[in-house]
Amino acid sequence: MTGKLRSGIFLAPFHPVDEDPTLAIRRDLELIDWLDKQGFEEAWIGEHHSAGYEIISSPELFIAAAAERTSRIKLGTGVVSLPYHNPLMAANRIIQLDHMTRGRVMFGVGPGLLPSDAHMLGIEVAKQRDRMVEALEVILRLFKGETVSIETEWFTLQNARLQLKPFTAPYPEVAVASSVTPSGGKLAGKHQLGMLCVAATNTAGYDALAINWDIAQKTAIENGRVMDPGALRLVGPMHLAETREEARAQVKFGFEKWRHYFGSINPMGLDAGNGKDPIDAMIESGQGIIGTPDDAIAQIDRLQQKIPGFGAYLMLAHNWANFENTKKSYELFARHVKPKFHQANEAREASLKWATENSGEFIGAAMNAAMQTIVKHQAEEEAKAKAQGAQTKGATAAD
Repeated sequence: MTGKLRSGIFLAPFHPVDEDPTLAIRRDLELIDWLDKQGFEEAWIGEHHSAGYEIISSPELFIAAAAERTSRIKLGTGVVSLPYHNPLMAANRIIQLDHMTRGRVMFGVGPGLLPSDAHMLGIEVAKQRDRMVEALEVILRLFKGETVSIETEWFTLQNARLQLKPFTAPYPEVAVASSVTPSGGKLAGKHQLGMLCVAATNTAGYDALAINWDIAQKTAIENGRVMDPGALRLVGPMHLAETREEARAQVKFGFEKWRHYFGSINPMGLDAGNGKDPIDAMIESGQGIIGTPDDAIAQIDRLQQKIPGFGAYLMLAHNWANFENTKKSYELFARHVKPKFHQANEAREASLKWATENSGEFIGAAMNAAMQTIVKHQAEEEAKAKAQGAQTKGATAAD
């Protein structure tokens, strides 16, 4: 998986409670189609069941619809909260999507982010991570074609097996959510999974990046495996415009609503601003970018210094700006940021430099060629005139 830095979004999504939810979901689908057209490689869609903002409860349903609108972008669950699901049912849904998308689905898993979701299901928050591990290890066995019989505190399987083999060999990519605690890194290392670092630019999450990646690598070695940095995905928010002033003006549309929700509901929260303007505090701390493509490049450079060779940068979809400016932000990223990390213009830049440095010689040759053409043309015209004159004299003499 190592290679060019991939890019995409992590779509929770975040929709304020003062707008129509049906239209909001339709815009999310339209956004995925737009990203596909702009050449983004990945989109991860969340699962949430409470608090009113993150209104996609089934990422699998959303992915099924998005897959029919797109042609190349890969679509991941970001994430399926495994303690909420029987592992056989979760495995079957992903393998069905693997076939429906012809290999474009990715399986992101986690314990469940919102405590209010777990409360409604009667699940103790303290048990969520252990249940995630129990479920995932069963799902991986099912993906491999095993027949599983197991009884746990919260689910029972009897001779359970998948009736469809995966479309993807050996099975769809699996990635585990990782933020501050080491649990995600341990699980990824043990089973050689990808990692979704969902708080990569939050101060605590940023500080934990190298630690958790090191844990994953060491755990992988202990289990006879090797971690691929290409399967490491870092998530952070950005909004881009032509100028920093334009970007700041555009996010007035929805930044404060998002900040209130994210800061009060999300366990990771927001960095304390210490009385500063919230946008200034976010930018200065490195938690998010509200600026230009150059600012986005600098942020990714900062992350690459922390974790060299990581595989993908995922922008946290936030709806800070209206939909048209949001699409424009992603377009600017595709036009000016992606080429930087793909080295897409190296050959063009070298060609321009070569042509510029040798322009005197080339222009001189071109001007000389033009002059020769003019001289040749004049000579041809003179020859035609002489020939016509000789014909006229000959005709006159004959008369």
